[in-house]
Amino acid sequence: MMFILAVTACARPDNDPVETRHGTSQIKQVPEPAVPETHRRVEGPSFALSSIDSLMWRQPDSAFALLLDYLSDDGRDAARRVSTDETFDNHYTHLLLSELLYKNDCEQTNRRDLQKAVYYFDSLCGCTDVARNVSTNQKIAFLDARAHYINGVGYYEHDSVVEACAEYLKTLEVMEGWFEGNEFVREKAKFMSYTYNRLGGLFSSQFMMEPSILCYKEAQFFCMIEPTSSFGVSNHFYRIGLQYNKIGQKDTALYYYEKAIENLPDTNCLIYRNISTNKALLCYQINKDAEVAILNLKNIISQAADESERLTRCLTIGDVYYEEGLFDSAKFYLERVFEKNTDEISQIQAAEYLRYVYDNLGESNKSDTCVHFLADHKKSVGENKALTSKLETMFKTYLNQKQEREAEAAREKAIKKTIGIIGPIAFVVTLAIIVLAKVRSKKLLKDQQEEADKVLEETEQQHRMQQAALAGRLKKSNEELRDVSMQLEQTLAKATSESMPPDDYTSYVNAAICQYIVGVVHEQQFKSKMDYLVYKDSALSKEQLLSLHNAAEKHLPRFVSQIRKQFSRLTDSDMEYCYLFLLGLSEADVSALMQRAYTTVCDRSRKISRILGADDSLYHTLRNCLSE
Repeated sequence: MMFILAVTACARPDNDPVETRHGTSQIKQVPEPAVPETHRRVEGPSFALSSIDSLMWRQPDSAFALLLDYLSDDGRDAARRVSTDETFDNHYTHLLLSELLYKNDCEQTNRRDLQKAVYYFDSLCGCTDVARNVSTNQKIAFLDARAHYINGVGYYEHDSVVEACAEYLKTLEVMEGWFEGNEFVREKAKFMSYTYNRLGGLFSSQFMMEPSILCYKEAQFFCMIEPTSSFGVSNHFYRIGLQYNKIGQKDTALYYYEKAIENLPDTNCLIYRNISTNKALLCYQINKDAEVAILNLKNIISQAADESERLTRCLTIGDVYYEEGLFDSAKFYLERVFEKNTDEISQIQAAEYLRYVYDNLGESNKSDTCVHFLADHKKSVGENKALTSKLETMFKTYLNQKQEREAEAAREKAIKKTIGIIGPIAFVVTLAIIVLAKVRSKKLLKDQQEEADKVLEETEQQHRMQQAALAGRLKKSNEELRDVSMQLEQTLAKATSESMPPDDYTSYVNAAICQYIVGVVHEQQFKSKMDYLVYKDSALSKEQLLSLHNAAEKHLPRFVSQIRKQFSRLTDSDMEYCYLFLLGLSEADVSALMQRAYTTVCDRSRKISRILGADDSLYHTLRNCLSE
């Protein structure tokens, strides 16, 4: 059965849409300028530009007006006139101009100057003495990441999808290379949400749903830290639901649609109507109640703000009528979309349906028109596969490199921690050995002096007896000293081994979070045939999942390190499932705790088993990995 998702005519409450303008010309890459000298100082931007930058994150329209005043007195031809002679301010100005043009829905007219700014900030991040402190370096790195991001936006708006993806991934690489997790707050958290949102939209447009879901969830994570707008959290839930709908996980998609509506601050808005439209279509696909679906969709279309939105809703209604075989009604709505909508994707979707509608109604001429339109506008299967393959390779390379960076950082942290523990202990042990040796030496010297005095007073025979006794005491003292040294060495070895603890499955199972999870499972007796939403009150929170992750890291460090290294295809989400299955839980238990459909959990279990090369149950396979 063919069906469509309602095309989203999304507003731009957070200035970061998934859908963007698409031009026809391709942007040529600007030749890379010479890299500046390594040893130079950057004084930073002017106060005026810094103030405009700060205002941009809160009021982009006001910041745009200030920037135009900064560029010229009359504001004309602002995209090509920069009134500063300072190199840094010149590139910084063009970066701000590109960002503010985008945030104010204007075309990016300074692409060449922006790409020069990209190379400039790249060169600054590569200089060893570019700044005098870490804080200044991080400010420049943030500008470099922003330059790559807005350059990617320009590429995407000109249909250069691969180049756009490369710029977005470079943005993440720069941010993750210069900032720690606790530093992603305020503008940086908002910026990371924007970047992952753009990647999610890019992958979604190529029907790469799994990478899209991953990116939208990352965008949601950062949006929870610093909301991109009052609609940001709801919008990300909605986007995630759309991707699950595309891959046929309808119960999961419905869950995210409902979460999106729950988090909306206002229902009198475009995003609410978008969510409601897709939810109505999804409920129809599940329940096949066309009458209710059409009633809901017609109610939504009556609230449309403009003709563009009405045409979007018409496409959805036409889809339902088509599925019901009511071709005359479907034709009425779909023809409006095909003839009046300026959005190419919507026209292609309408043409797909109209071709079959016209065939059933015997209107062959109109059917041929749709066929010719689709032939002119749809990419070949080979082109789509080639593009998708490039994007998948780029994203996998990024994920692998990110995992390697995280593993290297973890190793360095572990080494520093070990040195921090062993260093003081080694110092104390060495000092104790020196002090003990001195005390022993003084005692021996005193005993020898006393023996010498006695030798002078006693006979030769007594002298020989005292010498023998002295030799015996010296031997005993040496043995004691060796015993003390061995004890100190054992203490040092024990301290070293304690810094790198072995895996302890019993301690892991007895951890507070694990005992809590096992207790909930025992108490609730989850059933696979029950809808997982029934067990919503038993769901594990984000904080509890973090506690579970920390328990595994603490009690099963070798297992976690080894399985991540040996099976790099396992994602962080896969590892959460592994931690739960290690507790002996069933798929039904995990479905309830993670609030995922039972079939989804089973698919995830089979995926993990395939990656691990399991011949046995997943629980026994993980236990075998633990004992290796």
